[in-house]
Amino acid sequence: MFANQRLGASADQDSARAHLLLNFTDLSNFDDRPIPMMVRGDGCEVIDASGRRYLDGLSGLFCTNLGHAHGAEVGAAAQQQLSEMVYSPNWSLTHPTAVHLAERLTTAAEPLGMTRLFLTSGGGEAVEAAWKLVRQWHIANGQPQRRKAIARDLAYHGTSLGALSFTGLDDCREPFLPLPIPVSFVSNTNAYRHPDGANEAAFTKSLLDEIHRTIIREGADEIAMLIAEPVQNSGGAFTPPAGYWSGLRELCDRYGILLVADETISAFGRVGEWFGSMRFAARPDLITFAKGATAGHAPLGGVLMNDRVAEPFATGAVTYMHGLTFSGHPLSTAIALKVMDIYDREQVFENVRALEGYFENRLQELRANPLVGDIRGAGFFWAIELVKDRETREMFDEAEANWLLRDELSGHMDELGLLCRLDDRGEPVIQLSPPLVSGAKEIDRMVSIIGEATDRAYKSWAKDRARLIKSAGRRPKINVA
Repeated sequence: MFANQRLGASADQDSARAHLLLNFTDLSNFDDRPIPMMVRGDGCEVIDASGRRYLDGLSGLFCTNLGHAHGAEVGAAAQQQLSEMVYSPNWSLTHPTAVHLAERLTTAAEPLGMTRLFLTSGGGEAVEAAWKLVRQWHIANGQPQRRKAIARDLAYHGTSLGALSFTGLDDCREPFLPLPIPVSFVSNTNAYRHPDGANEAAFTKSLLDEIHRTIIREGADEIAMLIAEPVQNSGGAFTPPAGYWSGLRELCDRYGILLVADETISAFGRVGEWFGSMRFAARPDLITFAKGATAGHAPLGGVLMNDRVAEPFATGAVTYMHGLTFSGHPLSTAIALKVMDIYDREQVFENVRALEGYFENRLQELRANPLVGDIRGAGFFWAIELVKDRETREMFDEAEANWLLRDELSGHMDELGLLCRLDDRGEPVIQLSPPLVSGAKEIDRMVSIIGEATDRAYKSWAKDRARLIKSAGRRPKINVA
């Protein structure tokens, strides 16, 4: 049986090379090695075609909040739905699980004032849908000139042309310029790299002043939307300083701008609450979500909105001119409802809150390594920024970062059995976002592996940095959602 499995794996490799185009992947990286192929999940681990086990330190892609322990139960809910009805659109009609999910989510988001839901198949689609809602809302309110948006440096909001307009990553944007939506980018909330980062009040003021200047420069009556993540993923788990989100709310109210919280990652317990906006005292007009809504069991996303945004569409004054074939697919909505039952029953969000302090304390132990500059994040969403010199915060240049992440740390993480993100969309970071059902044992294992991998990297760096950088392979940056 093992031999047959190996034979099957070899055939799958050949087929993948011949027929499959992967997301954000330079396929020449696999000219002389197999494409990693995961075939099974077990709790907080995934297992590849050769039988090797990896601790999933990224929850797949911030999706598998429940790990791989509830597939049978979720599958039973899916089977029940499919035995009753395979598909129905949400175009001039609907179906029970879409209705029940809308009720469930607006109830969960009631403290944020969210009252209505539009469903999509994923996060990028949700951001696209939010922009169309925003544009039509302004037109309905007699301000069709509001065609611009504000987003943040390094932020990732999706890759469809509308969502890509808000994505502050040059590598993602450049091949597709000019993009359809005029967007101004402002500083993200990386306190470690900001001149005022050590003074929280000054930091908040500096960030908000910059946004204010941007609004005035671009035309206060031309800005339709400001979009931001409660905790920004790209660049490495940037948390907001105190007063930041209330300041965004005040600026948006003052100038008639709609505020969008992109919670594709931060919702559904990732930072210990149903929505990250709850943790950081945000009061957005719209919330986009995906990933954890089904804990990775099926594609689903959506846009929550408050009464003010929903009003022209809910009353019939305006028809929302947008639709998706699989918006609110019965299978996905049935799965989402079951996943939310499990979140409640297993006290998953409570687990994140209970272990957040332990997680952070264990990560702080990594400061013993001279490469570790900053450790930041919230809940089960953390990043470790790597530096050449911790005292001066000197940054790695592109070739050095390439060597550190791809030629050094990647191999050690693979050997030691940890899946995480080695990201250089800003400065080099190790990102961790494990399943929300992880316990102290999984946290200890992750920190131990990272400690060993970074110790090995530092020894190599200290021994012969010039030779290592000169011989480092040059590959494209990692630009993944």
